[in-house]
Amino acid sequence: QVQLVESGGGLVQAGGSLRLSCAASARPFISYGIGWFRQGPGKEREFVARIRWNGVRTRYADSVKGRFTISRDNAKNTVYLQMNSLKPEDTAVYYCANAKDWGSLPSAIEYDYWGQGTQVTVSS
Repeated sequence: QVQLVESGGGLVQAGGSLRLSCAASARPFISYGIGWFRQGPGKEREFVARIRWNGVRTRYADSVKGRFTISRDNAKNTVYLQMNSLKPEDTAVYYCANAKDWGSLPSAIEYDYWGQGTQVTVSS
């Protein structure tokens, strides 16, 4: 059974950095890549970033572009999200998920297996 496990969350001051990891126990039969989503308090879940297992295609939400970097280690089935210059509005539970489809506009419906989430809290 495929499991995705996030780690690396925590409490950080504004301007600080965190690196999240998403480790997959196995790669699903259909897996284009991994996406990161987040859900802040009282907010809907939103797309953050995605990366394909093959090639260099990445995509970021406008709100994190230039501050977050997504990368992967195919040998470890692990995807990372380096988050720099963190802001209080980045506070959320961050989830990684397997992409079973790869559309031009990232959407949660393209993802099937999800991790349990890791909390990121940015204090002002």
